[in-house]
Amino acid sequence: MAIERFRWWHIAEVLPLEEELFGPDKWSATMFWNELAQRHFYVVVREDDEIVGYAGLAVVDEQESWVQTIGVKREARRRGLGRELLETLLERAGKRKVLLEVAVDNHPAQKLYASYDFEPVGIRRGYYQSSNTDALVMMRDA
Repeated sequence: MAIERFRWWHIAEVLPLEEELFGPDKWSATMFWNELAQRHFYVVVREDDEIVGYAGLAVVDEQESWVQTIGVKREARRRGLGRELLETLLERAGKRKVLLEVAVDNHPAQKLYASYDFEPVGIRRGYYQSSNTDALVMMRDA
């Protein structure tokens, strides 16, 4: 397993994985381009020269950052890759508080975040527009 910076040339390889994981709520190539253009911190994880996961963090200012996304290929789950990606983002966040949105029905992800001291702080109704699924906002203090 190797974690490396997400670069523009990774977008084409990440898009099918994004579709697999998030279906109608998937990000487009343009969305990834925008994240990289804003110099947000994104990484990919490779196994056997294949991207099996990715994650991104937006550092807002000296006090706040947001986990933008974490995705791990279904066949690569339950091996700690999501945890490794989250730890990489948290290390980059440093002493900032970290916030994220997660689907209210994504209990495995919520459990992972809770194990890193994230706590629910709000709900965004219909956040995932195509599915009209609510998002749970979670926060970890610095």
